[in-house]
Amino acid sequence: MSYEMIALLMFSLMMLMMATGQRVFAAIGFVAVVAAVFLWGTGGVDIAFSAAMKLMKWYPLLTLPMFIFMGYVMSESHIADDLYRMFHVWMGGLHGGLAIGTIGLMVLVSAMNGLSVAGMAIGATIALPELLKRGYDKQMVTGVVQAGSSLGILVPPSVVLVLYAMIARQPVGQLWLAGVLPGLLMAALFIIYIVVRCRFQPHLGPILPAEERNVPLGEKLRLLRAGLLPLLIFIAMMVPFLNGWTSLVESSAIGAMTAFMVAVVKRRMTREVFENCVRQTLGVSCMFMWIILAALAFGAVFDGLGAVKAIESLFVDQLNLNPWVILILMQLSFLLMGTFLDDTAMLVIVAPLYVPLVGALGFDLIWYGVLYTITCQIAYMTPPFGYNLFLMRAMAPPEITITDIYRSITPFVLVMVFALAIVMMFPGIALWLPELVYGK
Repeated sequence: MSYEMIALLMFSLMMLMMATGQRVFAAIGFVAVVAAVFLWGTGGVDIAFSAAMKLMKWYPLLTLPMFIFMGYVMSESHIADDLYRMFHVWMGGLHGGLAIGTIGLMVLVSAMNGLSVAGMAIGATIALPELLKRGYDKQMVTGVVQAGSSLGILVPPSVVLVLYAMIARQPVGQLWLAGVLPGLLMAALFIIYIVVRCRFQPHLGPILPAEERNVPLGEKLRLLRAGLLPLLIFIAMMVPFLNGWTSLVESSAIGAMTAFMVAVVKRRMTREVFENCVRQTLGVSCMFMWIILAALAFGAVFDGLGAVKAIESLFVDQLNLNPWVILILMQLSFLLMGTFLDDTAMLVIVAPLYVPLVGALGFDLIWYGVLYTITCQIAYMTPPFGYNLFLMRAMAPPEITITDIYRSITPFVLVMVFALAIVMMFPGIALWLPELVYGK
């Protein structure tokens, strides 16, 4: 059997296992180990063992549980509630002001957590009921919460970028910095869309009643101080890292400890909250470690098969395609796979093929990591699989139907596709900050 047929058989078997409901890491790891044994005998199991050792020795992986813990502390201790209250008071006088404040809330939550799940939970439980109660259009605000929560996998500290860094063998710090400006660009485009739409259709985002907006200046300043607290935590974590005073892992520890101490000082760190944070951190961290382990084993088998060289030869030599055409086809394939796979499955399945090919075509792998992450954000919101669609359906009140959820994401998906095109046309948006800090 040719190596090409073996590669095709591996993909087919993996997709079949995932179609039966198997966990992503189990399906990918099983196929990798079975293929290694089939190709190289019992010695092939050393591939999985080597992948495990490589994972255990990857020092930046320690940032993963730190940032996840920090995000859950901020969420479980309800510090994010103060943040939304600040936006509520300061922006309620604008048409669509609370929706704009929700995007701002999501940006700051993303800077604390790195997962879209946490942003969705906060947006659906804090922002969504307030928006609906004040007469906001249910389809628009449902889209706002979903789109805003997707920023968690782009704005640092993004957990998805940690996964990409491990598979692509790129520095996590540079990837995080590369995600800052594209993340802020996308948030700004969301806000522009809300402002423009509410200007022409004011009934979609009504102004808050005067009695809710006219609070004393002292109360406004108190809310501003409480609401900006999460931003100060982020600054306390990132400034030492960007100045070279601490390593990435040390900065993540500073962030986790600062968030914990803030919760203690505000008397919100109860034993129940602490146990919930630790339990959820452990569950999410272990899930990602299993996925990375399976991805490394799968990628090692593909390297041994020479499948990467075969794909490169097909596109470049036989089909004679332009590198940009190949890159666009890659992104289109991600969008297609996003209709039935989650982001980690997509990365694990195609990274062994795409990442080396992107490098061979002369593109920057840091920049491509941002493109992949934006595409994942779009995949999060595209039916029928989109994770954010399922999460919203589970958390939304009964009056929001699955039809409302599907309709709500259409304009925001178009905005995200526009942002993806901008970052593709102007790579400096993603690469300027890493070059400034690291002198790359």
